[in-house]
Amino acid sequence: MARANITSESLSLTNMQIFKVDLLDAITISKNIVGVLMPLFFIYVNCVMVFALRRKPIFHETSRYILFGHMLLNDSVLLLVTTIMYAISLSVIQITTAICTLLQFVSNCTLRNAPLTLAVMSLERYVAICFPLRHCNIATPKITYIALGIIWLLSSLDFIIDFIYAFFINSYHLAEIMHCSRDRLFPAKWQMDKSQGFDAFYFVSVAVIIIFTYISIMVTAKSVSSDKGSARKAHRTVLLHLIQLGLCLTSILYVIIEKSLNLIVGNLRILNYIIVLVLPRCLSPLIYGLRDDAVRPLFKYYFSCRSGKFRPSVNVH
Repeated sequence: MARANITSESLSLTNMQIFKVDLLDAITISKNIVGVLMPLFFIYVNCVMVFALRRKPIFHETSRYILFGHMLLNDSVLLLVTTIMYAISLSVIQITTAICTLLQFVSNCTLRNAPLTLAVMSLERYVAICFPLRHCNIATPKITYIALGIIWLLSSLDFIIDFIYAFFINSYHLAEIMHCSRDRLFPAKWQMDKSQGFDAFYFVSVAVIIIFTYISIMVTAKSVSSDKGSARKAHRTVLLHLIQLGLCLTSILYVIIEKSLNLIVGNLRILNYIIVLVLPRCLSPLIYGLRDDAVRPLFKYYFSCRSGKFRPSVNVH
């Protein structure tokens, strides 16, 4: 009888342990599914908004909408690449260094493009409010595309230096197999220090530009009696740029937080990925697109698959 009781208790304990393991596995799988589906949904949202911008010629000729379209495309590419890299890390597979280099290059550039684009968007609003008569000559589509080219050059400079150094040290570097990460791709300490130096320089520079334009627009809004509505709107827009810059800073801190969480608990890494890296990239269409009177009707129209419930109209100020 006692032996039967012991056997029964052992089976009960084993079943409870199996249940706990199954529950933890179910929670982990659910988090992983959310970590993949959430960025894919916002990629779709961004693509719909970009499609809406492409449907009206006025958006191709207005500097701030060109910059906004670039931000949407940049965030979409970043979300796609990070989702691919996240899936690779979950599967714990090794890939060739060439593919890893391409993924890391795109991820690095698009991550740094975000704050630099915010700086240019703030400068465009600064010129529009503080120098309205010269705005049409300064903020032209040609100059805007040149500015975007400079943004991509600045964001890729750090990675290009590391790639050239790695290639000259080992010309067969791209044929190797590895677990893909920036630290494994460029392991030298000076490369990590240089990358952190670039990040600090970019963010300090962008913060100075956004704060300068914010104060300048605020002063102009108080001193100019005419068109105070546009100045107030630009003031709020630049303030949103500053908030978005803070969100971009959390994305840059992702790697540091990831290393800290490795020492604590693995499940928190999924939340770190979703909250710190993915979520800030998902907010651009909500922060900028849906509050814009010209973009919002078009977005609703195309997002509802042209159901006719919303009537698109364009009114660009």
